[in-house]
Amino acid sequence: MLHRTVVCAITISATVNPTAAQEQRYFDWVDLPFPAEEFVARRAAFAEKLKASGGIFLAVSVDGVSGGETFRQQDTFMYFTGLELPRSILAIAADGRVTLFAPPRDPRFENPSRTNDFPGRPLADDPTIALRSGIQHLRDNATFDGFFIRLMGSGTPIYIDMGSTDPSPPTVSPHLDWDARDGFHAFLREAYPRASLRNAFELVARQRMIKTPAEIARMRATAQLTATAIVEAGAAVRTGIDERGLEAVFEAACKEGGSQRLAFSSIVKSGPNSLWPWRVLASHYDRRNRVMQDGDLVIFDVGCELDGYVSDVGRTFPVSGAFSDRQREILEMVTGIADTIIAAIRPGVTFSELTVRAQRAIPSAHRAYMQTGSFYGHHLGLATGDPSLRDAPLEPGMIFTVEPWYYNHDLGIAVFVEDEILVTASGAELLTGSLPRSAAGLEAIVQRR
Repeated sequence: MLHRTVVCAITISATVNPTAAQEQRYFDWVDLPFPAEEFVARRAAFAEKLKASGGIFLAVSVDGVSGGETFRQQDTFMYFTGLELPRSILAIAADGRVTLFAPPRDPRFENPSRTNDFPGRPLADDPTIALRSGIQHLRDNATFDGFFIRLMGSGTPIYIDMGSTDPSPPTVSPHLDWDARDGFHAFLREAYPRASLRNAFELVARQRMIKTPAEIARMRATAQLTATAIVEAGAAVRTGIDERGLEAVFEAACKEGGSQRLAFSSIVKSGPNSLWPWRVLASHYDRRNRVMQDGDLVIFDVGCELDGYVSDVGRTFPVSGAFSDRQREILEMVTGIADTIIAAIRPGVTFSELTVRAQRAIPSAHRAYMQTGSFYGHHLGLATGDPSLRDAPLEPGMIFTVEPWYYNHDLGIAVFVEDEILVTASGAELLTGSLPRSAAGLEAIVQRR
């Protein structure tokens, strides 16, 4: 009887002729992360930067195929468009003309043998994409070749973001993958060997370093969500829990708070593991799952992403719920160095000057254990390494981390404190100010358990 039922079900299923699902449209699935006016203003501001040269800037999107994780667009393309289009190229001209080259249809939504599951989606063939995003001209990406050849013939300076002020030419390696930026650079060099390409990194960095009010509001929310998640994870610190267990608590709190993904793989390291930088620990597959013991310190270096913008925050907790006298002394010293840096932040100061201030604040007995090359921090935004210029004077709207590192193998003590700072007209705002930084405050979090 069971056999007949199964055969019958298969026969009925085979006779059904399902209707293909209705064709999908881009804005049926997503919306712009900010109002279109935000992106129009960004593109207009960048066109102004190009006026002196009369040039044109090109930004490429990533292909758009997920490896199982949530798809994320290439930063610069997203910054100027707010769009998650695959295989596309944005062109911003000095006269303000903006052109977007995209596939006529989205290849991710196409499969002729499975029309019910892959209903199709127009991209360049969908005029609402241009209308909703405020982009003047939406073109089939097959027309980019002719467009680029005309650019070369006209002598128009062609700018692309090469990733740094002094990039090395892209090279092929069997071990390393290119990012979209390197791949685009290599493609243009191979496809158009006569093209003279200029580096737009400095122009991009100068604009992206200064966050708009909309970006600042988003980053405040991201920092607050991360602070809340660290408090949740800190309250789970105890003897017997392992590092991945604490990662799970932190990451769950981020997701429950609305985060779509992590800013980077969470770094939770305790006891002897805490003495080693992330690069060393990450060189082994199963190195980071140590079980915590009484008397250990555990370091959190973590962040999440909220609607495209990231956080990066660090704290050190005592596993027993109380710092030893020596641990407390070192924590207070490291936090004091951070406070010295933060107190010196104001418009006009450079990172180099902040580094000098920090070095002067380090007691001579501890200088060998402090990482002074770049511990002042790094810019944040769409990435934890947002484009920046080290010697550019600070301006209101810049957001970066302050993160003294202390690794003392002689004492077996490592301490890490990392905060997010917004430069204001009069000084600095601590975006992570709601997260305790003092020894007593950190102990109180652990003692909540």
